Amino acid sequence: MTTLRICTYNIHKGFSQFNRRMVIHELRERLRHLDPDITFLQEVQGLHLGHASRLANWPREPQHEFLAHTRWTAAYGGNASYGHGHHGNAILSRLPIINATNHDVTLHRLECRGLLHCELSLAGITQPVHAICIHLSLTEQQRRSQMDSLSALVEKHIPHDAGLIIAGDFNDWRNRAEDELAERLGLIEAFTEHTGRPARSYPSKLPMLRLDRIYLRGFTVSRTDVHWGPPWSRISDHAALTAELVATGNRG
Repeated sequence: MTTLRICTYNIHKGFSQFNRRMVIHELRERLRHLDPDITFLQEVQGLHLGHASRLANWPREPQHEFLAHTRWTAAYGGNASYGHGHHGNAILSRLPIINATNHDVTLHRLECRGLLHCELSLAGITQPVHAICIHLSLTEQQRRSQMDSLSALVEKHIPHDAGLIIAGDFNDWRNRAEDELAERLGLIEAFTEHTGRPARSYPSKLPMLRLDRIYLRGFTVSRTDVHWGPPWSRISDHAALTAELVATGNRG
């Protein structure tokens, strides 16, 4: 039996809610405590010259490399670029990353978005596992278009019998993604499969909105958890989600 522990987390660029304090060091310790095999991160600061010059303990390396340090391999997709830096999505993986590609799905210059697609090597499985980290727009019309782009990417580039994990911040409080991904791509959502509904993940102090998701194909779900309240609520405005999965794909 091949098992994986998955985490998805919007890290708010390494700052606490309302940007009160920098928490990237505490965030790394919490991720190490969870010890996932694959972590899907949104709002990852790849570069910020202002923070680097102003904050004495700002990491010298990009946040995805700082968080992955000695524990995981990191892939990063920069989406929003500005004069003093850039930010985007990242995947941290204990599994070898065979390939990583960032697909631009930006529809408005004020909301730059991308789909970070990694192919991962999982021992005992004959073909790569595909992992896509996603952070959709705030407006429903843009989310619909980005969901269509996501579905087209999966249909064109990922074999139907390959293991697939799509996770991130969907900003989908009306749960419109469920029908699109379930009906068009044949995916299940980890928390829906395990508890009946997507997890409440925002705000992290007392989650009310179901914004973050973990969609799957080629896996069953054995456990799900929402990490909210202290100390998580001191790190980001989103709760972290974890799921424990069992691979059902073709074995070598």
